Amino acid sequence: MRETLAALADLTRAHFFFVWPLLFCSGLALAFQNYGGFAWELVGRAALIGLFGFEAGLVLNDYVDRDYDRRDVNGALTRYWRPISGRPIAEGRISARAAFAVFLAFAGIAAALAATLPSPHNLYVLGIMGYSYLVEYFYQTKKRSQTLPIAQMVGRTDFALFPVAGYLVYGNPDATALLFFLFFYPWTLAHLAVNDIADIENDRARGMATIPVLYGMQGAIAWTLGFSAVHAVMALVFGLTLGPVALAGFAAGLVLLGAANALILREKSPAAAMRALPLVHATVIVYAAAIIAAAVLT
Repeated sequence: MRETLAALADLTRAHFFFVWPLLFCSGLALAFQNYGGFAWELVGRAALIGLFGFEAGLVLNDYVDRDYDRRDVNGALTRYWRPISGRPIAEGRISARAAFAVFLAFAGIAAALAATLPSPHNLYVLGIMGYSYLVEYFYQTKKRSQTLPIAQMVGRTDFALFPVAGYLVYGNPDATALLFFLFFYPWTLAHLAVNDIADIENDRARGMATIPVLYGMQGAIAWTLGFSAVHAVMALVFGLTLGPVALAGFAAGLVLLGAANALILREKSPAAAMRALPLVHATVIVYAAAIIAAAVLT
């Protein structure tokens, strides 16, 4: 039983569990602010949709890449993402069939909860869920053979749409939803490059055409800096629409993101990217907290 629980903790990246409902509910909080009203029951339902929906995507990630993950030669990033031991499917601690069953269970729970939302919000959320799982599969398979970063550009739309789906639990497709996506999408691309710089040794061993594999260390750093800059511009635009509380939180997040970029730019190494990654991830928590605070205090 202990081994099974440890394998599930690694499969689901259990130590990050609180981030997904927080980010998802930041979208919901913004919808409450724009459309009026509030219900704790809806917050709880949304938190569970966000938690199980995102966790299902993480499990799908490991399932699709299970054979390639056996080629890993450096466990640094694996230990960061998986708190107990490593990649449970590749290591044989959980079978591929069992992992796929976990994906179906988590996705089914999230879908069942989303289906209880009033129409058309249920359709919005279910549509984004279905799209995201398809795109996750596309991303994992497309990056095995490409000469242009199509997998990355398309694949990160699923993460960028995640808080937007939280918004659509109560809100409607509108300018705020679009701005949320345009604010978050460049961050997802910058984050992905930092993750891939940290894991470049494994990606070369697996034959994955990630950003640093395609463009080298300098190209990956330029990618990270460029999309971080685009994100900073969109943070200003989005923050100005949300008010001073959100704007201050976004500024704090950009300081963390800037520190991560400076660290990578100075050392230009996978080890630097590993140390920068927690700073990049911290920005998401700061952003989500700032959006929720702005909604509560406005």
